[in-house]
Amino acid sequence: MLRSPKREALAQKNSGLVSNLPVRIHSYSQLAKTSTLLESGKAFFAAGKFREAARVWQQASVSYSEQGNSLGQARSLNYLSLAYLNLGEWEQAQRTISQSLSLLPISDNLPEEGAEILAEGLNTQGNIQLALGQTARALDTWKQAAIAYESVGDITGRLGSQINQARALQSLGNYRRSQKLLEQALAQLQSQPNTAIKATGLGMLGVALQAVGDLTQSRELLEQSLAITQQLEVKNPVFGRDTSATLLSLGNTLAALQETEAALKRYQQATTVATNPLTRTQALLNHLNLLVKTQQWKEAQTLLPQIQSNLLSLSPSRASVYAQVNFAANLMKMGRSIQNSKFKIQNSQTTNNKKQTTKNKQQFIAQLLAKAVQEARTLEDPQAEAYALGQLGHLYELTTQWQEAKELTEQAIIIAQRIKAADIVAPWQWQLGRVLKQQGRINEAVEAYSIAVATLQSLRQELVTSNPELQFSFTESVEPVYRELVALLLQSNPSQANLKQARELIEALQLAELENFFRQACLQPLPQVIDEVDLQAAVVYPIILPDRLAVIVSRPGKPLFHYETKLPQAQIENAIDQLRLYLSPHFFDEDLLRESQKLYDWLIKPAEAELVANDIETLVFVLDGSLRSLPMAALHDGEQYLIEKYSIALTPGLQLLEPQPLKLEEFKALTAGLSEPRQGFSALPAVEEEVNQIASEVPSAILLNSEFTSEQLRTEISSVPFPVIHLATHGQFSSKAQETFLVTWDGNLKVEDLAQLLQTRKQDITNPLELLVLSACQTATGDKMAALGLAGLAVRSGARSTLATLWQVNDESTAEFMVEFYSSLTQQSGITKAEALRTAQIKLLEQPQYQHPFYWAPFVLVGNW
Repeated sequence: MLRSPKREALAQKNSGLVSNLPVRIHSYSQLAKTSTLLESGKAFFAAGKFREAARVWQQASVSYSEQGNSLGQARSLNYLSLAYLNLGEWEQAQRTISQSLSLLPISDNLPEEGAEILAEGLNTQGNIQLALGQTARALDTWKQAAIAYESVGDITGRLGSQINQARALQSLGNYRRSQKLLEQALAQLQSQPNTAIKATGLGMLGVALQAVGDLTQSRELLEQSLAITQQLEVKNPVFGRDTSATLLSLGNTLAALQETEAALKRYQQATTVATNPLTRTQALLNHLNLLVKTQQWKEAQTLLPQIQSNLLSLSPSRASVYAQVNFAANLMKMGRSIQNSKFKIQNSQTTNNKKQTTKNKQQFIAQLLAKAVQEARTLEDPQAEAYALGQLGHLYELTTQWQEAKELTEQAIIIAQRIKAADIVAPWQWQLGRVLKQQGRINEAVEAYSIAVATLQSLRQELVTSNPELQFSFTESVEPVYRELVALLLQSNPSQANLKQARELIEALQLAELENFFRQACLQPLPQVIDEVDLQAAVVYPIILPDRLAVIVSRPGKPLFHYETKLPQAQIENAIDQLRLYLSPHFFDEDLLRESQKLYDWLIKPAEAELVANDIETLVFVLDGSLRSLPMAALHDGEQYLIEKYSIALTPGLQLLEPQPLKLEEFKALTAGLSEPRQGFSALPAVEEEVNQIASEVPSAILLNSEFTSEQLRTEISSVPFPVIHLATHGQFSSKAQETFLVTWDGNLKVEDLAQLLQTRKQDITNPLELLVLSACQTATGDKMAALGLAGLAVRSGARSTLATLWQVNDESTAEFMVEFYSSLTQQSGITKAEALRTAQIKLLEQPQYQHPFYWAPFVLVGNW
């Protein structure tokens, strides 16, 4: 959802009347009065009083019209459309901006003031078009705006238009063009002298990069902006306001980077230097929010009196309403659902009665939110009202006053739906679902949850590229909605319809997780039904819920099969952690087998008879959460490992293609590897043998050690359509895209770099990349969701299948495994990749020195099997 436009959209010069345009002569006092109305509206707008701003600008428009001043009328109508946009009245905003632009003469020789107004109007029109979903039109409009700003030498305006174009390109899914545009804008800025305009531009770019997840560069640019602003402030104290705003943005980026202490320091500095009460309050609230998030209760407590005092100093506005709601939300979190309270309210009645103390705190929060609701109504700001009403409903939810919670939440939803504020609808529909569930109204709860999920899916772009100050926290506000709805659907004896919906939700959650990983809504699921591509494959969906481990099994042409194990989530997670630990060869075999059989009994045993009856040969797992870190091949039934019974593959359920054997006449590979130590990683002496032995099995081009650079890899990939690319090098999978990489001779190749490198290869439909092999990678230590990085890399590479390792194995056993794998693929007619993987794993398992799962289990096949 669009929020308030950049301040720069209104911070334009107001030149005198242009003499060569037809205007009637009016008294100076009348002109001054109209100009005052325009400035008064700006003050209201800057304070977040959008309805007041709209009224004043409407008066200014009428006054300019009576004067015959078409330029003044066009400018006031442009501002009026901005007010309507912020009030969620998009159609009215569109009509008003169209009227504004129609007043400007169509001419290549438009006077300077007219060109300024045209640029402003086009910028506003682009924002409105984006809000209405007319993204391609918005892109074209912002291109025109950039030209108009350029014509009057407005560098800041041009930069704002370029950033807006980047936003539109992201919405259209063109991330490479978007990134290139931001890089061009940065290059133009860096060539400028250190002026206020450059500081502002760097700050704008820093916030834009923060929004798209490029946090490292965001920090660099914001620090540059801060340094320039502080230099300017020495000469002119007026720049202190810009310093506090930059410190606040820098704190937000550092918080997103999880550099907590550095972020807290910047928030403290922003609070100290802020001259604007709103900026100071925002810095205090962001400081409090981070302390609450990191459970620093004592430090959080010390901020409360200062925040209360600052809130009282704010005049009514949307920003003040949001500040009060933000404060109330943090107080609720500090109170741990109110009952186990960890905060003290300034000037609240003192009592030794714990129950009375809790009640006093509840009343304080309720009064704070009621005041916010009333302010929003006085401002006639429906967006702020919906936000505050919903949070008041949340307070009643926490105090188990279900009917009041339901009524307030429904009011908030109705208002948000009326103004099409989907980013407000989604959390309050989720809240309504929770309340209805507590009331025992399960069917209504499912409906509310389903609307919440549908709304979140409509917001895919905003969820991954919105300002971190405003964006949904995936783990707090997105993932739980899916899981709680799945839990509702699987209650009691679920129908086939409920099982199908639950399966679709898990598929959709996998998509959402990967898009959150990339910070891009860049993945499009195929319509193909996953269990219809292979008649001898069953698809297994394990789902970790708060009170159970549920499993849905898809069998070809049969109803979905469902079973579950009732256990607390903590116990399930502990069992996963234990098995992952015992997969190290340093532990006793009996510990490994005990934990392995426990997981087998939960995940596979209830389906054994069905799998046998349906002649299933391959198990395809759509793994959930921390289960991704476990190799399913190592599950044990008490007599055999799972890999001894079935071929195994993994899929995130996104880009499934019909499994086909490789065509032997087309089998050729690009093989690259590092046997020497690089980038701080140890040597892999057996890699050279691995590469040479693969070349003896498969026609290969080889890049070894110093030849294995990013540029040489790009050259080879673009010159020959290799169906197989084999990279024998160190690598790491992480739950963060920036920490998922492969090691080359000249640096680390990050997942996005690899995706771009393979971009042209990916588009070769006639000669697809069948197989990407990563033979020496590992998941990041201590990162339970690290295997998400493997799924992400597999998807973004464009390969039909990716073979990789969950942990780094002895490179001699890896070399032996790979030779066996390729030998099976090339010498056994019609064999699938999953079957070749199974053959190679069993070959290692049968050797005494490699029989422990540590050596053969980490090899996993992701994608087409």
